[in-house]
Amino acid sequence: MKRGLIAATGVAAMLVSVAACGSGDSDKGSGDGAGTKSLTVWFMDGSNPAGWTKSVQTEFEQKTGAKLSIQVQKWDGIQQKLTTALSESSPPDVIEVGNTQTPAYAQTGGLSELGDLKKEIGGGWSESLNKPAVFDGKQYAAPWYASNRVVIYNKKVWADAGVKDIPKTRADLFKAFEAIEKKGDAEPLYLPGQNWYFFDGLTIGTGADLVKKDGKKYVSNLGDPKVAKAMEVYKQYQAFSKAPKDKDEATPQQADIFAKGRTGAFIGMGWEAQTAIKANPAIEKEIGFFTIPGESADKPEGVFLGGSNLAVAAGSKKQDLAKEFLKIALSDKNEGALAKEVGSIPNKDSLVGNVKGNAAAEAAAPAAKNGGTTPLIPEWAAVENAPNPVKAYMTAVLGGKSPEEAAKQVEADMNKRLAQKQ
Repeated sequence: MKRGLIAATGVAAMLVSVAACGSGDSDKGSGDGAGTKSLTVWFMDGSNPAGWTKSVQTEFEQKTGAKLSIQVQKWDGIQQKLTTALSESSPPDVIEVGNTQTPAYAQTGGLSELGDLKKEIGGGWSESLNKPAVFDGKQYAAPWYASNRVVIYNKKVWADAGVKDIPKTRADLFKAFEAIEKKGDAEPLYLPGQNWYFFDGLTIGTGADLVKKDGKKYVSNLGDPKVAKAMEVYKQYQAFSKAPKDKDEATPQQADIFAKGRTGAFIGMGWEAQTAIKANPAIEKEIGFFTIPGESADKPEGVFLGGSNLAVAAGSKKQDLAKEFLKIALSDKNEGALAKEVGSIPNKDSLVGNVKGNAAAEAAAPAAKNGGTTPLIPEWAAVENAPNPVKAYMTAVLGGKSPEEAAKQVEADMNKRLAQKQ
C-alpha cells in the first residue's frame, strides 16, 4: 500500500516541503480557552510548499491569535503512526490524509464529521475530489488537492515520425504510435504490464467497479464486462511497448527509460518529467505533455485522481480552532495559490485556471473533472498490498488469457483480501 499510496499522491514529488515551523510541538493552555493557544497540524512530506505554508500560517495566527505547530511526517510507516496518534488522548488536531485512505480512518471513528464546514465553505467543491472525503454518506474530511496522469512525450521523436498534431482521440493517439513504430527509430510507448493506476483510470472511463457487494461483504468484480473492456484498451496501448508485462512503472523507473531519448511517450505524473531531466538534462527541451485522450474528442480518458484531504481528529479538544484553520487553508485564495505554486488540481473547478503556465498541470486538468479513485472502502487497502491481485490479472491478460479467465484466476485471493478485518 505504501508505494501505491506514494504513486497515488505523486503530486507530492513536485512540492518543496517545509520543516516543522510555528511554536514547537507542545500545546499550551486549554485550546480554545484562555492562555496561549496552539494548533498542531500534520502534513505529509512534500505536501506543504514554502510560499503557501508561510501565507496560511501568517493568516491563521493573525486571525486567531493562536500559534500553528506544523509537523511534517514521512510517508514510510504513516498508516500505523497515524492510527496510533488518533487513538491517543492528545492527537494532532488537523491531519493530511491520502484521499483513498480517508474511509479507513473514518470507519474507525478517528475523524470528526465536517458536515457543517461543508455547508459553510464547500459550495463548489469538485464532486470528483470531494467524493473520497465522504464515507457512509457523511463528510469526514475536506478535499485539498489532486493530481492525475498525462501523456509525457518526446517532441523530437514525434516530429521525426511526421506526427504534427496533438491527438484528440484515442484513435488519433494510436495512429501517432503507429507512425513512430513505422519510422523504427524509437519505441512508440513505454508501458509495462502492471501500470495499474493507469488501468484503474481506464476502468473509470468505462464506468466499471473493481468490487461489488455480495450480501454484506465486498468481493471481486474483475469479471465484469466493463472491466474487461478497460483491460482490452490497456492491451491495445501495451502492444506499442516492449516493456515487460510482469513489472510496474517503478521497476525500473519509467522516467529513466524515457530519459534515454529512444521512447516516444509514457503515461505518468507530471513530476516524472523532472525525474527524466535529472537523468538526462539534454532531454528537457524535447519534453511535452497532453491530456490522455478518450474515445471521443469531447471527453478525456478516465484517470485515477491521487491526492490528499484535510481532516480534523475526533479526539482533538480544539474542534472550532481546527475548523478555522481549514477555512483559511481551503479558502479560494489559498487553494488558488497552492495550485499556482505547484501545479496541483484545486478543490474547485472554478480555480483550475490557476495552473496556467504549468504545462503538466494544464494537461492534467481537463481529465480531473471526470476522474475517480480506487474503491472507497476500508477493505480496499489489503488489495493493494503486494502481490496485488489486480496486477496479476493484468499480466495474465497480456500473457494471452481472456479477461474472464484472468479474473477467475485471481478471484479467490482478491476476495480473501477484501474479507480481512480492518
